[in-house]
Amino acid sequence: MKDDFQNCIRIMRNILIMAIILLSAGGANAQSKGLQKATFGMGCFWCSEALFQRLNGVTNVKSGFEGGNVSNPSYEDVCTGATGHAEVIEVTYDPAKIKYDELLEVFWKSHDPTTLNRQGADVGTQYRSVVFYHNEEQKALAEKYKKELNDTKAFGKPVVTAINKASTFYVADGYHQDYFNKNGNQPYCRLVILPKVEKLEKIFKAKLKH
Repeated sequence: MKDDFQNCIRIMRNILIMAIILLSAGGANAQSKGLQKATFGMGCFWCSEALFQRLNGVTNVKSGFEGGNVSNPSYEDVCTGATGHAEVIEVTYDPAKIKYDELLEVFWKSHDPTTLNRQGADVGTQYRSVVFYHNEEQKALAEKYKKELNDTKAFGKPVVTAINKASTFYVADGYHQDYFNKNGNQPYCRLVILPKVEKLEKIFKAKLKH
């Protein structure tokens, strides 16, 4: 009787240990499928930020600089084109609500990826079209999407978007963050950013926050 009781305790203890292991694994798996980052350069980061902020599943957007050869560059430094950085946005998103290839679709349909180091009146390497990938899956998806755009001649001209591994991201000064929402009445916002936002609302209405 005593042996049966001890065996019962041993079995219960093993079951408890297994349950703890499974719960831990489940928690780790859930964490790995949590929020992820995407980084895009598509001209002025004020425009880019205003677009991606409106997408359902995007939890945060930061404007900044990436891909250069100078540590902690200032906005003025980057504007010279000498630091090698691109103006970019770092997007934090929930892949359960919006997938990376959906972000890529918004990226490529919201700027001209055929003009090298230029977006409209903004000229210089800091305004280049670039995807900074954070893992091999993002790299593969970006390269596949770019190839399809070129194979189908979607833009009539070759897509020159660079696809580079993510490097150090430097957050821009506070006054650059949430720029369109805070400065919507300024001429640049009304003339340049607002038309892009209106286009987004037409093309990607189903993907927007309500």
